[in-house]
Amino acid sequence: MKFGPISLDCAEGKILGHNIAGPDGQRLLRKGKALTPADVAALRAMGHRSVYVAELEPGDIGEDDAAREVAALVMGEGLLTSFAGGGRMNLLAARLGVVRVDVERLNCINEIEGLTIATMANHAAVAAKQMAATIKIIPFAVPASAIEAARRICEARSGAIIRVDGLPTRRVVMILSGMPSVRERVMSDFEPAMRARIEALGSQLAAVDYVPLESEDDEHNLAQALLRHAEAGAQLIVLAGETAIMDRRDIVPRAIERAHGEVTCFGAPVDPGNLLMVAYLGDLPILGAPGCARSRKVNVVDWVLPRLLAGDRLTRKDITTLGVGGLLEEISERPRPRAAKLS
Repeated sequence: MKFGPISLDCAEGKILGHNIAGPDGQRLLRKGKALTPADVAALRAMGHRSVYVAELEPGDIGEDDAAREVAALVMGEGLLTSFAGGGRMNLLAARLGVVRVDVERLNCINEIEGLTIATMANHAAVAAKQMAATIKIIPFAVPASAIEAARRICEARSGAIIRVDGLPTRRVVMILSGMPSVRERVMSDFEPAMRARIEALGSQLAAVDYVPLESEDDEHNLAQALLRHAEAGAQLIVLAGETAIMDRRDIVPRAIERAHGEVTCFGAPVDPGNLLMVAYLGDLPILGAPGCARSRKVNVVDWVLPRLLAGDRLTRKDITTLGVGGLLEEISERPRPRAAKLS
């Protein structure tokens, strides 16, 4: 594609490179339009002798067609396309789900000059009709070789570069714990925010239980509660309490292991949410929610919950890689804000 100044005598049919304002300061001509004889006459009447234009060469693909081709290459199941315009095409979620991105291949496509794809964060929850990604072709046209390079990247391995996996309806149970005297406060602290999160993701909070934790005997009681809800058909168990899990050998992890479960990760490089725990009782996921789960502000629970509901079996690495970008906005509910006084 050629781009540069050209005499008005040769400008007809060429693509206008910049917006042009009329004498009144209002936009007269929009960039990207093919100049008509009337447009050229209007420019000449304003005193212009030349204009910056783009001119496609053989083998070039116009911006809108290029956006459509890139979209067809990268999109997988669970996505819809918008209309292409101005070199942009949006990919919309066809359903409530979780965005999945092949980050390595996406980065390779973004290395191709002229092609850009921006997506939601990998594994983020997305609502139906919400934009999951946007494709923008930077110039007014790109050479066909750019699209072919993108095609080779897409075909380097199987699977779509961007897709949305639907979120099934899961039966979620929340087990809260603490001293008997704080039961009502703990229930009112955690249930509304967690219920809203769970229902927004298309699942249901089927039961809320409370297990007092006063002595070592209660470790056994919590283990029995886990087994009882597992046998009753829970598909995700959320644990939270007056005090978050403070150690890998604390009551809650010990109770999970007592029930023959496995703690896969304790602690997350995300704040609010450092005291997160992920465990499994067979195939049943257990989320040990930190105290920030009381808040409706985004915290580590909002990053992990969609994946657990989608059926991902999370590993320690899945959690430990959350550190970059893991410093989130402070929440008012926490008893000890992280901000420290300067000395």
